[in-house]
Amino acid sequence: MGRGRQKAKQTKVARELKYYSPETNYHALEQELRGSEGGRTDVATEDRFAGDDDEYDNRYTSWHDDR
Repeated sequence: MGRGRQKAKQTKVARELKYYSPETNYHALEQELRGSEGGRTDVATEDRFAGDDDEYDNRYTSWHDDR
């Protein structure tokens, strides 16, 4: 196959990809972004790490008070 025909096919494919707009399923997108109501990971993460920084807060608070 010659270079001109090969380039024409590549151009055709690139143009099809550029102007391709699939039908968007907004309901599925909303469900994905919302996530499952039963398994909220943000609350579990907050509870798991809630008291971890108390040790450091107390140490540096006293350092700040000494100045």
